[in-house]
Amino acid sequence: MDTAPAPFRPPAPTPRTSPPSMLEMIRIIYRNPLELWGEPSYNQPWILVNGVGGPLIVANDPGLIRHVLIDNVKNYKLATVRQKVLRPILRDGLLTAEGEVWRRSRKAMAPVFTPRHIFGFAAPMLRRAELFAERYDDVDGVVDIAQDMTLLTFDILAETLFSNEIAAEPGSFGHEIERLFETMGRVDPLDILRAPDWLPRFTHIRGRRTMAFFRKIVSDTADMRIARMRKTPDDVPEDFLTLLLRAEGKDGLTRQEVEDNIITFIGAGHETTARALGWTIYCLAEAPWEREPIEAEIDAVLKAEPDPVKWLDRMPLTRAAFEEAMRLYPPAPSINREPIEPETYKTLKIPRGAQVLVMPWVVHRHRKLWDDPNAFLPSRFHPGNREKIDRFQYLPFGAGPRVCIGASFAMQEAVIALAVLMSRFRFDPVAATKPWPVQKLTTQPQGGLPMRVTRR
Repeated sequence: MDTAPAPFRPPAPTPRTSPPSMLEMIRIIYRNPLELWGEPSYNQPWILVNGVGGPLIVANDPGLIRHVLIDNVKNYKLATVRQKVLRPILRDGLLTAEGEVWRRSRKAMAPVFTPRHIFGFAAPMLRRAELFAERYDDVDGVVDIAQDMTLLTFDILAETLFSNEIAAEPGSFGHEIERLFETMGRVDPLDILRAPDWLPRFTHIRGRRTMAFFRKIVSDTADMRIARMRKTPDDVPEDFLTLLLRAEGKDGLTRQEVEDNIITFIGAGHETTARALGWTIYCLAEAPWEREPIEAEIDAVLKAEPDPVKWLDRMPLTRAAFEEAMRLYPPAPSINREPIEPETYKTLKIPRGAQVLVMPWVVHRHRKLWDDPNAFLPSRFHPGNREKIDRFQYLPFGAGPRVCIGASFAMQEAVIALAVLMSRFRFDPVAATKPWPVQKLTTQPQGGLPMRVTRR
């Protein structure tokens, strides 16, 4: 008799069965855009509606997604509303820059994220994860895994890309990044209505102090490294920070662009991995039948293979759980584009200036693309199954020329962190573990992820 338990279905908004009023839609978009999507969004290849700010297309069909992000990418720019949210924070960082500025930045950063460099980060990733895990040795109770993963990924980022020379304390950083996303990381109602830029945004006013805090961190971090490069030019780490600063100059990046990219990686770069790690640990805690074989896999690999470079390939079950958590809770839940010229895809007419939304949140839960889409089933990503997934139905890191430059970095970091934590500890839900996914810049667990930590 088959006694396999029913799969765990983690919390998510129930699809709407009727469209919201305009006032309600603005309120939902500000509070939590994940609650906006209705039944058609999870069943149709695309949706075309007349939104508040003009035509709106929700693209779910993998062929249409490929068309927008790759085949006809030259006809698409970053969407206006998206830029109004992100540019005040990141300015000309890699996520928000366009045209020649984006090309210069991408070229300057590419050497850091080659396979050789990524493999070289494995040992410091392991070292930071092991040091971080020590804090649980004396824990006898509940911790907030969401907050802890923010601190862990900050530690890893600081050591690998900045050689521990970020001018910020991890504790204050974690608090301020949460405040930043709570204020400036949300869509302002005036942006939805496409109000003129001279009208002040309430969200931006609330976030000015936090934004100044991050800009000071960035400026101080760059100044510290420049001083070191001048004082001891032969004793400077060849890390992300050094490469960016060396790219500054007449034919490279401006000082402002350097700082914008530093804040992009300190802020948004680590936050996505932190959220994905937290959701993975949560889903496994609620599905112990999925956790047990992963613990066995981790134990076997750590016993036989000390080199963390090889763990990603040697731990397919661990990797699959992380990928499935990113399917259910995509770190970046929306990809927004805007056509420069009108065009047609099959029977869909795409007018100039339309908002084209590729929503990983929706695509990853689409009923025509996935079996039992709301269930946590890591087996989807096991070897033999992973290869059957269309490249454009699973988009945790985006796709096309603007695919996340740090995807390989994040995957290696995640598997190493999970291996270290899960080899030593078990994380279990408590009565207060009732997260609700909320879209800000990332998919965040409202209420945190309080969990009980015990020694294995």
